[in-house]
Amino acid sequence: MIRLNKYIASSGSTSRRKADELIAAGRVTVNGKIVDTVGITIDPERDAVAVDNHPIVVAEAFTYLALNKPVGVVCTRAQIRGEKTVYDLIPNSRGLIIAGRLDKDSEGLVLLTNDGELVNTLTHPKYRHEKEYEVTLSSALDEEALRTMKTGIKMTEGIARFDRMTPVAPSAWRVVIHQGWKRQIRRMFAAVHGHVIRLVRVRLHRLELGDLPTGRWRNVERRDITGRG
Repeated sequence: MIRLNKYIASSGSTSRRKADELIAAGRVTVNGKIVDTVGITIDPERDAVAVDNHPIVVAEAFTYLALNKPVGVVCTRAQIRGEKTVYDLIPNSRGLIIAGRLDKDSEGLVLLTNDGELVNTLTHPKYRHEKEYEVTLSSALDEEALRTMKTGIKMTEGIARFDRMTPVAPSAWRVVIHQGWKRQIRRMFAAVHGHVIRLVRVRLHRLELGDLPTGRWRNVERRDITGRG
């Protein structure tokens, strides 16, 4: 037996959190009957599961791709007129979902996989997985701004702060953070009058960008991401 949300996530179609939302919305059926109770278990050998009348098929093998996203490319599966998406950069990307999005103006490491369980682990805040970024500002921060950054910045989601913040040049920083709010790093620097002119993600948990060229991707192993075999 397996929890329904975990089974749906294992198909690579979505994360476990999103699967819960689909269940609660009445979009999931088990053996043809709508199920809207989160937390139930099913027997994968006997039960037929579908989302929006599309059968769920669990992948026999997982794929993990590391992509160096360029500026101007968006992290979405939706087709937006005039916009290039990360999926346009990867042939045969069907079934792959993004673990940790970057906004259009940011660049660097993006992980795509059909391992929905791993996506949930990497993106759920309770697991506190680190992300590391190189940040370039238009000018250096003053001492008051640095004190504010270390104390924490009040945002609508809560108090935002970096786990580590290391200077690499007068107007450039390497920052590590486990929080993952929308455009958080840009908003944090903006709160102390810092203008971000370049933002590059160089690490996601244990997976590093390395020397992967912009716009290119490579296959990686699960252990490269989790640090475990």
